[in-house]
This record gives sequence, C-alpha cells and structure tokens, in this order.
Amino acid sequence: MPADPKDTTLILIPAYNAESHLTELIRRVRAHLDNQHLLIVNDGSTDRTADLLEELSVRYLSFPHNRGKGAALHAGFRYAIDHGYRSVLTMDADLQHLPEELPKFLSRENGRCLLLGTRTIDRSAMPLPRQLSNNLTSLIVSIFSTQRIRDSQSGFRLIPAALLRATRLTASRYDFESQLLFQAGVLRVPVEEVPITTVYDGAPSHISPLADIGRFIRQVWRRIWL
Repeated sequence: MPADPKDTTLILIPAYNAESHLTELIRRVRAHLDNQHLLIVNDGSTDRTADLLEELSVRYLSFPHNRGKGAALHAGFRYAIDHGYRSVLTMDADLQHLPEELPKFLSRENGRCLLLGTRTIDRSAMPLPRQLSNNLTSLIVSIFSTQRIRDSQSGFRLIPAALLRATRLTASRYDFESQLLFQAGVLRVPVEEVPITTVYDGAPSHISPLADIGRFIRQVWRRIWL
C-alpha cells in the first residue's frame, strides 16, 4: 500500500515569541496528524514560548538566541532528513496559516513537487506594503525560477526532502523563502499552487523591510551567477 502522507510528512513550525497563539495552534494542528510528526523550532523566544512547549508535550528544538526564520527552518530540515521524512510542510506560528488547510497539502504529497500555499491578494485583507513587496518579489522569483510563482513570500508550503538534500541553502532570515524557490527552478522541481486563506489580524510583523529587501536582492544576484 502507498505510504500515508501523514506518516511521511513532518509539520515544521518556526516560532518566535509565539505564546499568544501557541496553545491554540498546536491543538488545531493535532486534529490533523499524529503528534510525533509535529516539530516546533523555538527561535530564541523571550516570552513563555519555551515553557509552553514543555507544558504541551510537543516535540521541539530550541535556540538560546534569536537566529532568524531561515535558521529555524534549516534546523527542522536537518531533523526531517535525519529521521527519513519524504516531505516537510512548513507553516507560521501566528495562525495566519490555518491548520484546517493542512489536508489540502497532505492529500497532494508525493515527495516530488513543491506545493506552495497561494493567497488571494485581497486589497481589503492584505496591507498595501505587503501587496507591493509580494507582487514584485513574486515576479522576480517567477523569472528566475522559470515557473509562475504568484505568492513567493508564502511560508505555508510542502517541500520534498529530496529537494532539501540536493540544495545548499544559506539564507537565515526571510530571504530563505525566495532562495528555496530559486533552487527549485535550478533543479527543475515542479512548483504547484495550493489555494489558502488570506489572514491578517493586525499582529506585528518580524520582517525588517530595508534589511530583507537587501537580502532578497543578494539572492537575485546569486541566482544570476549560478
């Protein structure tokens, strides 16, 4: 019988100062998969995130200091590869990615395609600066990955472990999402869209606009010279 995607996929969630959402997030994720296939990476949180992870009896890794989202994902990817997972499904810890939409990804998991959660760019739901930056980066990523990418900054994605093993990812912050898509293009890994709900609740973003634009430009430059 084919392997059950719930057993071959690691759900990986980087978390930084996520105490306000963590209990509800884990409860809702557990409704869709066995607890042993969930991994939280605590990225040096200064609130009660680490304490909650202990109280909730969830599998986790923890950094002593904040190292950035990309670094947290790297650590989770190493865990997934070391434990023989076929795919890794990443999502954010702030409930802007709905756990109820996990089955959309799991039902299409095959270890070969990168599934990218794609939001509808609704002007009433997405702040204007994010609309503009997402549209621009998505256009550039589409050109260099040789595939149409409509939501390049979405962190809700299912990634084949084979792609992770074949790439050398160096980004440690929010430029990580773009670097991974560039590498998928280089290796001709298909990228398919999964429609997801656009959720913004007014929570502060951890993105630093000027610094992260600079990192994105650096990734484009590296891609040109691959």
